[in-house]
Amino acid sequence: MSKHNHEHNHEHENNHKHEHEHTHEHSHSHTHTNTKAVLNRLSRAIGHLGAVRTMVENGRDCSEVLIQLAAVRSAINKTCEVILKDHLEHCVVDAITTGDEKALDELKRAVELLMK
Repeated sequence: MSKHNHEHNHEHENNHKHEHEHTHEHSHSHTHTNTKAVLNRLSRAIGHLGAVRTMVENGRDCSEVLIQLAAVRSAINKTCEVILKDHLEHCVVDAITTGDEKALDELKRAVELLMK
């Protein structure tokens, strides 16, 4: 459970983006325990991909570009892994407990897409 699971209801009502974690039971709109780590990983991957774009614009060697793209892809895959583990530990456990078949079906679809 997050240490920020209170005092943020006004943000939910106003639909503002927020960086604090929420752990509202039986809600699919809450963020997860690893949200900050995921956001950090995404920021690094975005920066890395921007650097690869600059490499292409500057005519850098194709092999160097491919190596860097492989590194970006690896970072994205790791981010997916972090999100999936977090989802399994929170939403899926909750979905099984409450019998939420829709959430389980959505997870199956997400995993199928990830495996393509």
